[in-house]
Amino acid sequence: SSSHFGSGHLVQFRSSDPGLPSTLLVSKMAVVVPRNFRLLDELEKGQKGDATSGVSWGLERGDDIMLTEWNGTIFGPLGTAYDNRIYSLSIICGPSYPDTPPEVKFNTQINMNCIDQGTGKLKSSWSMLSGWNRNYTIEKILQHLRSEMSSSANKKLPQPPEGSMYS
Repeated sequence: SSSHFGSGHLVQFRSSDPGLPSTLLVSKMAVVVPRNFRLLDELEKGQKGDATSGVSWGLERGDDIMLTEWNGTIFGPLGTAYDNRIYSLSIICGPSYPDTPPEVKFNTQINMNCIDQGTGKLKSSWSMLSGWNRNYTIEKILQHLRSEMSSSANKKLPQPPEGSMYS
């Protein structure tokens, strides 16, 4: 039998070991996945990805054992000013990721309202960064950016010459 107790559940069980308690308090809190396990999962998904979603991602360097420096690619959506363009991004997952968002920067010059035009960095005011949730992933950021390209605020914006890069 079990009974409710505060923020957890009391669980009673029988054990042949007299040294074990007969009642345990089991917390209802979710398990927090450590940073590296989370990033290894994201890496595996990126390696299995087929880019039909219009985005891809992976480690910048294969020997980055801290899983910090990533690259991303967004294929411009059809029927927008980004159509037939491939955008390269740098993503830095710092030591507190995923509790805090990564730093995301376009390497390929782009004109979008959520991007600092001088540096290519995502503005911290962008909805996904300002409302960051630890369940967000690199894939989700890239997909959200791609959908922003199709938004009425961005899809017709004039773009820099193809192939222009931020320094």
